Amino acid sequence: MPDQPTKKVTIETLRRMKRSGDSVVFLTAYDYPTATFAERAGVDMLLVGDSAAMTMLGLPSTLGITLEEMLTLSRAVCRAARRALVVGDMPFLSYQPSDEIAVRSAGAFLVAGCDAVKCEGGTRVASRVRAMTDAGIAVMGHVGLTPQSVAQIGGYRVQGKTRAAAERVLEDARAIEEAGAFAVLLEALPPEAGALVREGLTIPVYGIGAGPHVDGQLVISHDILGNFVGTVTPRFASRYASLDVEIERAFRSYATDVRTGAFPRPEHCYQTKDWE
Repeated sequence: MPDQPTKKVTIETLRRMKRSGDSVVFLTAYDYPTATFAERAGVDMLLVGDSAAMTMLGLPSTLGITLEEMLTLSRAVCRAARRALVVGDMPFLSYQPSDEIAVRSAGAFLVAGCDAVKCEGGTRVASRVRAMTDAGIAVMGHVGLTPQSVAQIGGYRVQGKTRAAAERVLEDARAIEEAGAFAVLLEALPPEAGALVREGLTIPVYGIGAGPHVDGQLVISHDILGNFVGTVTPRFASRYASLDVEIERAFRSYATDVRTGAFPRPEHCYQTKDWE
């Protein structure tokens, strides 16, 4: 186990890492145990993602999770996060309707313990980002593939595949930067497009499936652990473990022991005293 740094990661920490060329390790977490393990591993940032709709709740997309559900998950993650900077993902319709709703929703994430929030969209949500930052809330933008708009963009499609398309992504990212965002997340872009956006901004640029030429990498924890139950398998998902196999094996072994009477054994039972 690596030495555990204890100094809290802040936005200034992220800026220094960008200047020094140190890649940020960014991971999703939706519960206390996962956040605890990520802390022990020295992860720099944790995203309480609206991907919890699919990874934790079994929904077909990210659209069905509510603000209250996201806040419950955020509280759990924040209880474990001592060093990592925690970003709360603003769910669908928690910021789109108005600037006021955006500020109130983002504020609820901060009350829950998050250090910052993330919202999807570029130019069209710039006023929301400005309203939140003006209220003293740290905001991360999210451009490229934006899952909350998946029906509008025609599915989970790679963005920025041509120079012109990549420049449109850059335009969106610049609008978010100008609105006061401290960082931008790029999703599902070719490496060339990721590099183009990073070079065109001064704030940190992180990627989830956007190639190596960015300031840090985000992955979905269920993807790398191998315990996602669903049909979406993005190309950028990299499996580092097979918890699905191990969990099913453990449950099958337990079921066999219960059915055969092998569990509980004497060491699992409480002892009596002065029993009559």
